[in-house]
Amino acid sequence: MDSRIKYPETHRNKCAACFRQFNKLEHLVEHMRISYHSVHEPTCGICGKHCRSFESLREHLIGPLPKHECRDIFANRGCKFCLKVLESPYSQRIHQERCQLSANTGLIGRFANLGIRDNLTIGKGPQVVALACKMAGGGSDGSLDLCARVCIIDERENILFHSYVKPPIPVTNYRYETTGIRPEYLRDAMTMRQVQRRIQDFLCNGEPVWKIRPKSGRARILVGHGLDHDLESLQVEYRSEMIRDTEKYPPLMKTSKLSNSLKYLTQAYLGYEIQTGMQDPYEDCVATMRLYMRLRSQAHKIEEYPLASDPQNKNNFASWRQRELEGMSPDQMLAISRSDYYCWCLDSI
Repeated sequence: MDSRIKYPETHRNKCAACFRQFNKLEHLVEHMRISYHSVHEPTCGICGKHCRSFESLREHLIGPLPKHECRDIFANRGCKFCLKVLESPYSQRIHQERCQLSANTGLIGRFANLGIRDNLTIGKGPQVVALACKMAGGGSDGSLDLCARVCIIDERENILFHSYVKPPIPVTNYRYETTGIRPEYLRDAMTMRQVQRRIQDFLCNGEPVWKIRPKSGRARILVGHGLDHDLESLQVEYRSEMIRDTEKYPPLMKTSKLSNSLKYLTQAYLGYEIQTGMQDPYEDCVATMRLYMRLRSQAHKIEEYPLASDPQNKNNFASWRQRELEGMSPDQMLAISRSDYYCWCLDSI
């Protein structure tokens, strides 16, 4: 006798997260096995649909082919920046005014141009910092990126470190139109080796790189956009578990799974423009830190083992459980599904 619970056929093969309908139950099980739906996915506050990224959610709400019921409600009560749905049009107006940030960073950013600012200390200090670099060009055609300016800020957007950097090889293109860097700025600047040592020691905060622990350690969380490129140019090694990169964070990527520019992310999610003329690394630091803080503050359901990679979850959708899984409802399958990426909300726990 088949002891499996029977569910209405119209809902039995429908994913409880993304609402995809499947012809066969085994296809739904396979979908759940590879989709990694979880409470950490961007979710429509109206119909409850899970989306892989905020761009997918934006398309669902206000894209060229939105879900009409959600579009109409969102038009009256939705925030176009964080995509939350508020209780009333009045609540929406108050919320969106606070959600839209301003680019009033110019004065502090200009102070950074005065020269070196070095408040990097080992021991106590900010646990989260943002870093950004500006590159000059090297090589015969000036296409080789050389770090010529670097900035680090804390969570309150205070500058901890700013310096021009003398690259190890000659600069052949200062890219002045976008970087504002002139030859005289680099003439007496800190060398690459000096900057590398200061930043490496500050990030590790007294811990060897190979002993850094993601939780309960002293090393600092590093925020930025395109940090692989920045760290490589600085010749700094750092553990990936401690990096929060807005270029590679799945909820901030395009529906096509390609990266968005920091300029776009700042305009779409914070509501102001950056990189409109000569670019200041302080401005980039502020944008990435604000994006990180906004996503870290998301109120997601707390799970004891939130990642699919946690050992306790390794058999949740094992093939030998196929018959058992086919006996579950879509909601039950969603309940045991876990995320395949580290949600930044977990940094606040």
